[in-house]
Amino acid sequence: MPFGAVLAQVGGLGRFQVLQTALLAVPILLMASHNLLQNFTAAVPPHRCHVPSVTPGPGATPSVPSTTPGPPGATADGTSAASDGTSAAPDGTLSTGPRPTEPCHDGWDYDRSIYVATIVTEWDLVCSYRQLRQMAQSIYMAGVLVGALVLGGLSDRFGRKAMLMWSYLQLGVMGTCTAFAPNYASYCVFRFAGGMALSGFGLSIACLVVEWIPTPYRAITVAITGFAYTLGQILLAGVAYAVPHWRWLQLTVSLPFFIFLLYSWWLAESARWLVLSGKAERAVKVLQRVARINKRKEEGEKITVEILRSNMKEELAGLKSSYTISDLVRTPVIRHIFFCLSIVWFSISFSYYGLAMDLQNFGVSIYLIQVIFGAVDFPAKVVVTISLSYIGRRVSLMVALFFAGLVIIANIFVSTELQTVRTALAVIGKGCLSASFNCVFLYTTELYPTPIR
Repeated sequence: MPFGAVLAQVGGLGRFQVLQTALLAVPILLMASHNLLQNFTAAVPPHRCHVPSVTPGPGATPSVPSTTPGPPGATADGTSAASDGTSAAPDGTLSTGPRPTEPCHDGWDYDRSIYVATIVTEWDLVCSYRQLRQMAQSIYMAGVLVGALVLGGLSDRFGRKAMLMWSYLQLGVMGTCTAFAPNYASYCVFRFAGGMALSGFGLSIACLVVEWIPTPYRAITVAITGFAYTLGQILLAGVAYAVPHWRWLQLTVSLPFFIFLLYSWWLAESARWLVLSGKAERAVKVLQRVARINKRKEEGEKITVEILRSNMKEELAGLKSSYTISDLVRTPVIRHIFFCLSIVWFSISFSYYGLAMDLQNFGVSIYLIQVIFGAVDFPAKVVVTISLSYIGRRVSLMVALFFAGLVIIANIFVSTELQTVRTALAVIGKGCLSASFNCVFLYTTELYPTPIR
């Protein structure tokens, strides 16, 4: 009798599973906020070279035309040139052609009518420093990668719940520190650490959800957590609009993790992980607690250490004393799964964030496009949830990826003048990629054995 039968004995999809899944889904609302936060905290407002002789009065906002970002003589990249488009030759004659430019020695003026304060306006990440804006997001994503490697391994050693709580604490602290970062370098360091924490709690939540939910209900449960991420994208647009200053916005999406840390004490550790870690006595206590919450107290009292070990004897028989990253390529079957899923995860993530992190280039309000990008996920995830249950994981993933690739490639051949068509195709592609995320999220947790999950 497998472990799934033990779950059925303590209530299957009962009150406990519903409560635990709901409490785990709430932090996912803010996962989207941290992943996509730089769309707003690093937005680039219209700007021009500062002219010392033209100093705005107290509280005034300089007028910065979006099509002419500089004063007479300023070029689009923030440098200065002759105002009449000519340049002087050494002999004093005027010539046309490429205009010589020079850097903005006195800084920049920004149009703060939409973006009150961003890291771009605070640290002047424009012109020759504009690459630092993208670098900050890349550093954050590097933190997500390192967090997956480090905290994922620690989750197998110390438990899903322990790493979940640590990740909540780390993200709350690092997110708060980011809001008070005195300079660009410290901002990047704190964002890197925050990315690590976000990856840690994401992986822990995935394991806790899958390992407590019976197989027939996993697709709908994963869909619910996916809807939480989608709702978080829409919520981010509203919060960013209401809190236009980047420091306050960063603080707003970070402080709730201290609340998540407080109520996470109620959550139950994975009983499956406890058994496989040689802590069967604790697993029995956890299962009996779950049975009481599900009003199956009598059935829970029948569970003993011997029964648990008997039910999981096949998994225990193949258990090693420890697991490392090398176990992902040790056997042909796991190696095949690892390489295939790695390619799929890279493809989805690369395309998804390539679209989701480029909102200013769509030519409409970034708040509106953020809401649209979030809303398209709802129908996409409803369709894929039904598909996962009736068609299967692999076919659903293949179809979602195929249509995502088709739409994105088609967008390459659409004229830049047809901005509405390009935006519509991007929205459809983003919906297909979101559906793909739901598929591969569930598929990955089911394909890997518990010890190396």
